[in-house]
Amino acid sequence: MPFLDSVVAALTPSSAHAWPLTGVPADAIADRPALAVKIENSVDARPQTGLTAADVVWEQVVEGGITRFVAVYHSDLPPEIGPVRSIRPMDPAIAAPLAGLLAFSGGVPTYVTAAQDAGLQVVSQDSGADGFHRTTTRAAPHNVYAVPQTLVDQADAAHRASPGAQFDHSAAGERPTAVAAGQPTTTLELTLSGVSRPRWTWSAADGRWLRSEGSTPAVEADGRRIGATNVVVLRVDVVATEARDPAGNPVPETILTGTGRALVASGGYTVEATWSKPGTGDRVTLAGADGAPVTLAPGTTWVELVPNSDGAVDIA
Repeated sequence: MPFLDSVVAALTPSSAHAWPLTGVPADAIADRPALAVKIENSVDARPQTGLTAADVVWEQVVEGGITRFVAVYHSDLPPEIGPVRSIRPMDPAIAAPLAGLLAFSGGVPTYVTAAQDAGLQVVSQDSGADGFHRTTTRAAPHNVYAVPQTLVDQADAAHRASPGAQFDHSAAGERPTAVAAGQPTTTLELTLSGVSRPRWTWSAADGRWLRSEGSTPAVEADGRRIGATNVVVLRVDVVATEARDPAGNPVPETILTGTGRALVASGGYTVEATWSKPGTGDRVTLAGADGAPVTLAPGTTWVELVPNSDGAVDIA
C-alpha cells in the first residue's frame, strides 16, 4: 500500500525529540506544563474557538445528555479558547495523569477539591485567576474565553514540568496498531446520549478523521473543520450523582478507573482494544486482543467516553 506507507511515514517521528501528547517529532520541546481546559459543547457554544489546537480532547456526557470537552494543550497554545465552562466530577481522573493545570469557570466545591487532591493546579475564572475574559458577542454563560499562555504562566513551582505521554504512538517506520491489525473504516457513528451523536469520517485527503455533530460538520469559529489524527472510544459506566443542575437534571459522573472495551481509529482503520486505568493518577492504557500495547498514529487524539448503558458505537 504505497499511499498508506507514505502517510504512515509522514506521521511517524524521525527525530530524537517528540511532543509527549502527540508523538509528533520536533527539534525541541517547550518546557511548559500541560493545560487542560473545560470547553462547552451545547448548541449555544458552537462554533468553539481553539479546539483544533488541542493535543488531546476528551468528550464526556454531562447533565441533560449534552456533552463537554476537556481540551488539553501542550504542543500548541492558540491565542484564545472557549467557551470555558465549569468542572465536573470526572475531570480529575482525566487530567490528573498530566500533573499540570486544570482551568474552568465555576463548579461544585467538592469537584474543585477533588482536582486539587489529585495533584492538579486549579485555575478558575470565578476565583479571579488571570487569563479569562467575557466576550460581548455571546450571552452568558456561554461567553467566557481564555488566553492559554496567560493560564500557563500562572503555573506554580510544583506544576511547571512537561507532561508524560498519555498514549503510546507508533515509532518511526512502524504502522499504528489500527492500520497494522485493524479493519478499513470510513465512519464512526457514536451515541453518547439521546441528544449527542458525534460522527467521525475518515478523510484520506486530510489524513485525519473529520468530526460532525450528527449530520452537521463541526467547525471552529474561524470556519476550520474540526478533526483528529486518532479517535479513541472508551466504553464507560456513567452514574448519577446527588448534584443537580438548575433545571433539576442529575449531574452524571463517568467512572474512569477500572477497565473496559475500547475502539481505536487511526489512518482509516479501526481496531478493538481493552482500556485500563487503575487509579485517578494513572494514565489510560490500551491493549489489543494479544495483550500487546495499542499504538496511535503521531498526531492529535480525541477520546470519546461512550456510556455502556445507553451509548452505542457503529462503524462502517
